[in-house]
Amino acid sequence: MQRYRISVVIEKDVDGYFAFCPELQGCYTQGDSYEEVLENIRDAIRIHIEDRRGDKEDHVHSAHGLILASVQQPP
Repeated sequence: MQRYRISVVIEKDVDGYFAFCPELQGCYTQGDSYEEVLENIRDAIRIHIEDRRGDKEDHVHSAHGLILASVQQPP
């Protein structure tokens, strides 16, 4: 399995949390809790990459290499 490093931005808003990936246009999601939005963005990233592979795009451009990054909640 190939691994990717992908930036994820998670923002808290009135209705919960919103997350998106700057490197993956159109890859975003939301959740009621931090844990839910983190799980949802991981799923969204996986689906986005699978779709690219289906379109014969075998790689994802990343500023930091090709390793899936873990995301931590800010204090």
